[in-house]
Amino acid sequence: MWIQYLIIALLFAGAAFYVGRIFWRAFFDKSAAGCAKGCGGACSTIDVDRLQRTIELAAARETKAS
Repeated sequence: MWIQYLIIALLFAGAAFYVGRIFWRAFFDKSAAGCAKGCGGACSTIDVDRLQRTIELAAARETKAS
């Protein structure tokens, strides 16, 4: 029975650590570039020209299909 409690305690501690780490990185980590996700990916730099080309290409495909 005590092994079950130990497993539950370890799972709870792991989940608390995971949530705490996400909270810390979202609000206090200054090394993360861009948005709160901290991935440093595309959300920090939006290429408006590429986005416009993608929209125009999708619109052209939609009119071809119709």
